Amino acid sequence: MSLTRQGRNFLIVGGIQYVVDWGVMVALSHLGMPVEAANLAGRVSGALLGFWLNGRFTFASAESSSLGRRQFARFIAMWLGTTVLSTGAISAVNAYAGLQWTWLAKPAIELVLAALSFTVSRYWVYRR
Repeated sequence: MSLTRQGRNFLIVGGIQYVVDWGVMVALSHLGMPVEAANLAGRVSGALLGFWLNGRFTFASAESSSLGRRQFARFIAMWLGTTVLSTGAISAVNAYAGLQWTWLAKPAIELVLAALSFTVSRYWVYRR
């Protein structure tokens, strides 16, 4: 599959994933949950959806679109790393600028992490 097609599909899936992630984070933090925990809940929600969609559509090969334990283990490793980075950045923004700025900063933080995730996913996570 071409880099262009994978990039386009990754952006589409990422948009869906992001809406779920951001919506859960905002809703839970609005209800009083600490932003770190709300961010983690949002990322888990989006990640589960994203793993399946990216594996089945974005990075599926002509031979197979099945996902196995190896891909899931690699995805979890990548997800843990990006979640630590995301939660650290979210926590820092919240500490220095407050909750409303945190909500606004999350898209920029996740966009940077998406570029990293695409590269790692393409060359490592979904490699069969």
